[in-house]
Amino acid sequence: MSASAPLPRTDAYVELALLDGGSFIAESRKIHAGVENTTFRMYNWAFYIRNRGRHVLWDLGLDDGHSCYTPWVSEHILREINHVGPRKSLTMQLHERGVAPEDIDTVLFSHAHFDHARPISPTFPNATAFFGAGTKAYCAPGHLSSPASQWDGRFFDPNLATEKCEEILSSAGDEGRWIPFGPFDKALDYFGDGSFWIIQAPGHMPGNLCAAARLEGGQWVLLGSDCCHSRELLDGTQQIGWFDVPGAGSMSLHSDVDAAMDTIERIRVLERIHGVHVALAHDASWMMEGKDEVLMGLLSEEMKKTVGEKIEKGEVV
Repeated sequence: MSASAPLPRTDAYVELALLDGGSFIAESRKIHAGVENTTFRMYNWAFYIRNRGRHVLWDLGLDDGHSCYTPWVSEHILREINHVGPRKSLTMQLHERGVAPEDIDTVLFSHAHFDHARPISPTFPNATAFFGAGTKAYCAPGHLSSPASQWDGRFFDPNLATEKCEEILSSAGDEGRWIPFGPFDKALDYFGDGSFWIIQAPGHMPGNLCAAARLEGGQWVLLGSDCCHSRELLDGTQQIGWFDVPGAGSMSLHSDVDAAMDTIERIRVLERIHGVHVALAHDASWMMEGKDEVLMGLLSEEMKKTVGEKIEKGEVV
């Protein structure tokens, strides 16, 4: 890892809000190495970003049903994890913030896994979906042409796709627009004012992204997505788990573990050296503690009142 660059200097900022994206039952052995296997409720967080008339979502979390997922996901994953969508739908959560579904112009997906990405047109008709560069090549053509594929052909099929979907600056001519952000080598100034940066974060799967948002008070928040699946992994008190899958052998939740470990180390630098507040897609530890005022400020007043108690009991938020 090269030396860490300074974070951008800017007076610009975004409005950032955490959205409940549902939850599912996970196994500890798939997260951490060498632990006794237990099951627990893993929460899913999505985010709303507002910038000068732009309305953007970062990931979508889970939906209650099966119909929006590929047959492979329904058969091999959803039957096992007892997933639930948010108690209040994303549209209701947005409505409470004065945002209509038609206002959302962009959905940025950190990556293509089912608990982050699903078709957007039924809910957000004016939005375009964006993935990191390399996602389409990895996921195409998806289930419409290859029914056994876990990947969603509605995004990735070159001939049958139904969703408005693009990759973020994937052409060779755009390479110069990716510049360093702290310890990360490639980041994109998404709104052009220094307030929100999309960051290439290799390891979890091809095209994996995280993002950094500057708040009105000058604090930075990292949307860490699945770069890291727990606070313990980020702190270094646990190591990435490996587990056996019948017919597939030993595997990890990351497609490239070495790259994932490097990305985790870069996030540590952002947090420890640059003072960035880290919000991972599945981490709820900071909500239970309630000590990080910056991250707690991303919650609605209703969530602030109930989330810690519910999470401690392993209940649906």
